[in-house]
Amino acid sequence: MVIDAKGMDYRTLDRLVKECPERDIIIDNVMGQRYVAAGAKGKRIKINGIPGNALGAYLNDCAIEVNGNGQDALGDTMNAGTIVIHGNCGDTAGYGMRDGKIFVQGYAGYRVGIHMKEYGEHVPAIVIGGSAGAYLGEYQAGGVIVVLGIGSENKQCVGDFIATGMHGGKIYVRSRFVPADLPAQVESKKVVDKSELEPLVREFCSYFPYDAKTLLSHDYFVLTPSTSKIYKTMYCNRPM
Repeated sequence: MVIDAKGMDYRTLDRLVKECPERDIIIDNVMGQRYVAAGAKGKRIKINGIPGNALGAYLNDCAIEVNGNGQDALGDTMNAGTIVIHGNCGDTAGYGMRDGKIFVQGYAGYRVGIHMKEYGEHVPAIVIGGSAGAYLGEYQAGGVIVVLGIGSENKQCVGDFIATGMHGGKIYVRSRFVPADLPAQVESKKVVDKSELEPLVREFCSYFPYDAKTLLSHDYFVLTPSTSKIYKTMYCNRPM
């Protein structure tokens, strides 16, 4: 099904997407309509244009691909599925993610991955091709964030206050520079074993024109909560 969203109210667009009996949907001329595919499931959606805030919020096992930029709250509290952005995205992408994956070709705004969480086999992931703004991984409780820093090889590719309040999960950063001014409860180590990182980088490169082997050959640092700090155990109800 092809939907022409030019001049369409976001409520009408949402209804057409939810009620469409077909699995594959193409939405043309999208310009700022928010909540596209919010809570949707079982669809493959291609968006041509720039959707508004909260694209794919509460997403359930959908595949969304955007030929354009994403705005704020992309993938807010998503439960499953994949969101691919052929461009940049705004603030708070992946807020409270529970599972699923977000891939952004360009840069991302502030507070990406805030309050991400995981449970058992449900491990959400966000991969950012360019740089990321301040407060990346704020209060992160689980999941994996990868910042590839493409185009920022000679400077820091993450903003200030990275991992503030982090008490779970991991943040991988492709860089020769250790992120500065890390919180006291966060450790930074050079990545030796890239077995967890490699599948995410390869999937990123399956969507965008980059070479996985080249990206994986570079230095990465991984940020994790320190097991030596009691602050981490304050937010966990299982033995560490």
